[in-house]
Amino acid sequence: MYSANLEGDFQLKSIIKISGLTKDYGNHKGIFDLTFSVDEGEVFGYLGPNGAGKTTTIRHLMGFLKPDRGYSQIFGMDTWEKRSDIMKDLGYLPGEIAFFDRMTGWEFLNFMGEMRGMTDTKLRDKLIDFFQLDTGAKIRKMSKGMKQKLGIICAFMHDPKVLILDEPTGGLDPLMQKNFAELILQEKSRGKTILMSSHSFGEIEKTCDRVGIIKNGKLIATENIHDIKEKKRKIFIVTFDNATTADNFAKSNDFEIIGVKSNTVKLNVTGNVTKFIRALNKYAVIDLDTESSSLEDIFMHYYGGIKPEGPQFTWKEDIE
Repeated sequence: MYSANLEGDFQLKSIIKISGLTKDYGNHKGIFDLTFSVDEGEVFGYLGPNGAGKTTTIRHLMGFLKPDRGYSQIFGMDTWEKRSDIMKDLGYLPGEIAFFDRMTGWEFLNFMGEMRGMTDTKLRDKLIDFFQLDTGAKIRKMSKGMKQKLGIICAFMHDPKVLILDEPTGGLDPLMQKNFAELILQEKSRGKTILMSSHSFGEIEKTCDRVGIIKNGKLIATENIHDIKEKKRKIFIVTFDNATTADNFAKSNDFEIIGVKSNTVKLNVTGNVTKFIRALNKYAVIDLDTESSSLEDIFMHYYGGIKPEGPQFTWKEDIE
């Protein structure tokens, strides 16, 4: 997981590397000068709405597209030139999965296993049980959720070192989404490197180490999930014993007051709340409620053209 440099220090080893990656389809469609990396053992969340460039990025990583400029690498190998070599240790779940509909789930898993030269099926069988997949059903008769589980099992069953997952929980019910998150955390603990695009902000917050946001084909922000959690805005709604107390609290403290209504004060606290709790000790508080900004709130700030309050992300550029 670590590599030594000439000075004897240790640093993380980038397993996935993208530099200046550009694919211009015209009319401002495509991806433009993308540059980021994913380290060994890291789970990287890739966020953006449909059409932002997530799938185009992933198709380059899979070696399906040749870039106009720049490059993408996995294991230090160019993904366009060395695709077949990379595939041996790569698991992939596309956003739209193509199956042989006349096959059963079992036949499809066996077919994919034979293509990969799999001899050990223990992990495959564990995944079938874990996701409660009826492998005897014909694929054409499977629900979207069952097909998604089949795709997930195919991506993981050969125990790849790297996983690239495009909207992996689409169609899964809440229980299976929970199981999937557990699987990601298990694989991360085993040192797997994972890039995952998703519309599920809760899933990203729960499983990822870092997140990147793409807008109009350009990466506009990257940040550590732990830092995001530390810097979340916390909204407190405090109900005091009377309106005078509420007014005195609002005027006597330097917190960011959002509003005062009768005996209730709504305010924003960023970071550590110790100072806020101490301040409340001086007043008669009847009730205290909280709201918390989420990754989704921060994402919507970017896509609404508004920078988030506080240093939530490292801002790279304003895109109108």
